Amino acid sequence: MQEIKISGREAGQRLDKFLGKYLREAGSGFLHKMLRKKNITLNGKKADGSERLSEGDCLRLFLAEETIRKFQGENSVRRTKTELDLVYEDAQVLFVNKPAGMLSQKAAPEDISLCEHLISYLLQSGQITEEELTRFRPGVCNRLDRNTSGLVAAGKTLTGLQALSELFRSRRLEKYYLALVQGTGIRAERVEGYLIKDEKTNTVRIRKASQRETGSAAMPEGAARIVTAYEPLDEGNGATLLKVHLITGKTHQIRAHLASVGHPVLGDRKYGGMSRNLPVEPKRQMLHAFQLTFPKELPELPELSRQTLCAPLPEDFLRCLRALGLAEPK
Repeated sequence: MQEIKISGREAGQRLDKFLGKYLREAGSGFLHKMLRKKNITLNGKKADGSERLSEGDCLRLFLAEETIRKFQGENSVRRTKTELDLVYEDAQVLFVNKPAGMLSQKAAPEDISLCEHLISYLLQSGQITEEELTRFRPGVCNRLDRNTSGLVAAGKTLTGLQALSELFRSRRLEKYYLALVQGTGIRAERVEGYLIKDEKTNTVRIRKASQRETGSAAMPEGAARIVTAYEPLDEGNGATLLKVHLITGKTHQIRAHLASVGHPVLGDRKYGGMSRNLPVEPKRQMLHAFQLTFPKELPELPELSRQTLCAPLPEDFLRCLRALGLAEPK
């Protein structure tokens, strides 16, 4: 028999979801059978799996230790030595200034992403144990492209992860980027359109919204409505530094949307941002997620209420600004 005490880190999830993570090699049919036969109980009582777990709840697994180990499978943790550039951290969440070149999440089993660096940091700082990782794995709530730098949000607890994910989903969180783009004379604009993803090439294309569609709920099949706003901060030498408000958040939205209006992001090979007519040729897209502004009322994460978090620009971005004679944003 094994007894599990639910901590604040795991509280808030359904019992069957918790069991599916803890015994990840066991099928849902097996788990529900064990619940029906009271081989798995919650606070000494029969459960059906739909119960929401609370801190202090007690689970008892009347299973052999060999069975438990078998269904837990391999749970090795790939520890890393990379130091995270932390922008903010509290008991529930943290925010990292992700460098260009780092994946937000794994694209293949052998990848080492920000998630692995995050878990290593929490293990090394004593904030989580390997045994606790069998019940809940902290993770990121938003993704940046590998070669986009800037703010990534992560939940250290289930409560923090769910609250942040809901903020991004409901668009209550204001997201701002800095983008170095081709062209000058750009006016502040709010642009709308439809984004259509090509899974084979991992690219997207933009269909501009017509005047009629802008005021209606019309949407082409397989497309997502997108809205992007931007304003120029400085310009010169054939380039402009834009502050971009990402109102919706879709794959490659900023990169493709700016390219569709004739101002691709410098260094963006995928969307036409490579130009030999400028005094600088970046090695990656000059796009940086620099600011998150939180709503005034945030009972689920009160320490973040009214806060604005900013991630400093990386050195390669600053070098491009200097080469173009553009001012660093304050």
